Amino acid sequence: MTVSLSDQHKAQLRAYRESIDNIDASLVFMLAERFKITKAVGFYKKEHELPPADPAREQEQVARLRALADSANLDPEFSEKFLNFIIREVIQHHERIREKGEV
Repeated sequence: MTVSLSDQHKAQLRAYRESIDNIDASLVFMLAERFKITKAVGFYKKEHELPPADPAREQEQVARLRALADSANLDPEFSEKFLNFIIREVIQHHERIREKGEV
């Protein structure tokens, strides 16, 4: 069964979706900037023979992000999953940099 939306409902949904699209674009650019910095960290670690992973730093970041999420009324479990995904990706980049000199 298809529900027909009024022009007012369509306009409101369009406005919400435009905001979501803008936020998504911002997230992509923020992630790109973050990965540009972590790539530099990967080369620094290679140059100084440091390990790709830093479990103590990762734990600190997870705790910090969970607290930020809680204060922002965002599910801390979600924020932890999101950060852990990013951390795994960064570690993989650092391992490739260490092994091949590139991401």
